[in-house]
Amino acid sequence: MSIEQRNVIDFIGTRKENGCCTLTISDHLPWDDPEHILKLQDKLNDYLAYIESGEIYKARPDAKGREIEIEVVCKHFPPQGDGVRFIELAGEAVRAEGIHFSVTTLQESQTKAKPWWQFWK
Repeated sequence: MSIEQRNVIDFIGTRKENGCCTLTISDHLPWDDPEHILKLQDKLNDYLAYIESGEIYKARPDAKGREIEIEVVCKHFPPQGDGVRFIELAGEAVRAEGIHFSVTTLQESQTKAKPWWQFWK
């Protein structure tokens, strides 16, 4: 699964440390790819629709009552050019919906290091 697969939730799980239901986007595209930001925007919109429609609770009934986070795990780091501004704006939009948002590198996600970019309510 990846950023290029629309209408697919790449990964979903529950964080042990805080019980947050986390939906992860697997982003393998380089930031100089002219389609990268558009694909990430589409994927984020798909995730928001999945949450807002309540579909998440059909797939994961245990998510009811939990805080929800969308996490983007990037293979290529750091974001470049318009990617940095896009991450900022996307974080604000996601957070406005009452959803946590974070951006990490593949290495950070494997070591559970603090995310590079994190928006919390």
